[in-house]
Amino acid sequence: MSDLQTNLGYTFSRHSLIKHAITHSSFVHEQKLEAGDSNERLEFLGDAVLELCISDFLYHRYPDMNEGDLTKKRASLVCEATLASLARKLKIGQFILLGQGEASEGGREKDSILSDVFESILGAIFLDGGLEEVRALILRLYEPIADKASRQAKDFKSTLQEVLQKKSNETALYTIIKEDGPAHKKEFTAQASHQGKILGTGTGGSKKIAEQEAAKMALEKLKKR
Repeated sequence: MSDLQTNLGYTFSRHSLIKHAITHSSFVHEQKLEAGDSNERLEFLGDAVLELCISDFLYHRYPDMNEGDLTKKRASLVCEATLASLARKLKIGQFILLGQGEASEGGREKDSILSDVFESILGAIFLDGGLEEVRALILRLYEPIADKASRQAKDFKSTLQEVLQKKSNETALYTIIKEDGPAHKKEFTAQASHQGKILGTGTGGSKKIAEQEAAKMALEKLKKR
């Protein structure tokens, strides 16, 4: 675990947090551990911390950029592909605790798993050292790539919000309405709604992908109106 901390440039005071952050649900399922032993709750926290830090970073770095372009640039920086790329840079894959089945299927190189573990590690650092410690890591990773990030990222949720804002100040609401499959290999179904009306549904191997698919369907429906 010390090698991972060296790669991160951060040493944990509570070592249980870093182990928790790299524990995938497939490992928990295979080892018959408690559901709460997986990194999913830390991923939820890390996702929020990352969005806050990136939003603050972009706000100050690009003072003349409008809200729409800031949103698109943020989307490109926090998308699954970018997070997975950063996880590879930190060599996170080799440290993930995976079930044998998931590992044999190349789980250590899957974008979905790498991006989730990256976020869970951010959540763990936030709990261990506070906001400024995790912000320092995020800035160190993102400053070299910020200018290269495309403002035209294929982010259906952001595009949908731009369309909806022309008629209303209310944001789209995303709800996970169904989960199928075993704990280590779930498929999620998300629903996008606005002002009480269902606009679209989508499925995917992660909640984020399912929400993007729901937004994509919503955009397709709105175009036909």
